[in-house]
Amino acid sequence: MIRLLLSAADSLRHRARRRLWPPDHASGRRGEDLAHRFVQQRGLRVVARNYRSRSGRGEIDLVAWERDILVFIEVKARSTEEFGAPDRAIDHDKRLALVHAAREYARRANVEWRSVRFDQVSVVLCDPPRLTHARDAFPPGLGL
Repeated sequence: MIRLLLSAADSLRHRARRRLWPPDHASGRRGEDLAHRFVQQRGLRVVARNYRSRSGRGEIDLVAWERDILVFIEVKARSTEEFGAPDRAIDHDKRLALVHAAREYARRANVEWRSVRFDQVSVVLCDPPRLTHARDAFPPGLGL
């Protein structure tokens, strides 16, 4: 019952965003909403959304804890897979920006770097949406 109510609330929020925001922003936020619930159902505790580094160099869609591991999650949403899976849109430069923002977050939260992980959630916004969670999508030491 609760899941049904949350789904209805998400749907209403998405409709409102589609009227006010550009389509790609509304779809991206819808993907983040779905990914948030998806990882929570898998036992992760989400503690932040859309974290931006002070330098503005990177943004992390979701920050979560899984036991004693701090997990930084990049969410990519697409309306179809016509041009490839959503996670293919995460290139090397994007990963470097994620690592930069994650280092800042971990430092401010007093979390040792060896206790972090980078995941990706791909969302295809079909009916019903398809979500895929890639744990350890890339190494924390990337490019450093």
